[in-house]
Amino acid sequence: MTEKPRAADPGSTGSAPGGSATAGQSAGEQPQVVIRDNRKIKTSEEPAATDAGTDVPAEGLVADAEVVVDEIEVEAASVDGPPVVDAPAQPVEGGTPGAGAELEGLRAELDERIRDLQRVTAEYANYRKRVDRDRSLVQEQATGSVLAALLPILDDLDRAREHGDLVGPFGSVAEQLTTALGRFGLNAFGEQGDPFDPTRHEAVAHQTSADVTEPTCVQVMRRGYQLGERLLRPAMVAVADPE
Repeated sequence: MTEKPRAADPGSTGSAPGGSATAGQSAGEQPQVVIRDNRKIKTSEEPAATDAGTDVPAEGLVADAEVVVDEIEVEAASVDGPPVVDAPAQPVEGGTPGAGAELEGLRAELDERIRDLQRVTAEYANYRKRVDRDRSLVQEQATGSVLAALLPILDDLDRAREHGDLVGPFGSVAEQLTTALGRFGLNAFGEQGDPFDPTRHEAVAHQTSADVTEPTCVQVMRRGYQLGERLLRPAMVAVADPE
């Protein structure tokens, strides 16, 4: 007897009449897609060909696909997410321990060095003033020594002038010598009729007179000289007091 062919089992792997959904994919469901690095990744792939005569349930394939989708989404989130940046370290309040004491020590040392510099500057200024004063004094003393040695010659010229011998070429030389010595600051003093000054005059004679109202030099035996404000030699005079 010839057997009639059996109707196809609705749960088999074959295609259902009327274009039903394939195995491993439920009817009406679309494959899930995840975007990673601007690429589309299909998470629900077509089921692999099964061995002949072996039926694979569609529910198991869908469950596996969902697990893969979860893994891909987690990886994409970890890669495309914002970068993790460590927070900047907060400064310690109060600064470094011991920095305040070190700063105070440096300031104290700086103040001490400034005081030393000021003291040295003042000492140097005083030294310069003292050197300049000593230099001027030494120069004046040297000039005074030379002029004091020439005073006897000037006394002889004065006597010659009183007797009328200082004439002609000899008189011209005497005048030039007096002018040259005056350029060094030599000044002569002591004239008849000057008030008597004990600091500048040396009295060698003393008399009274009704013609004077105060001690007066009535006769000059030798003129005095001074160099600037320095007295080289007092004038030798005769003094008359009022009666």
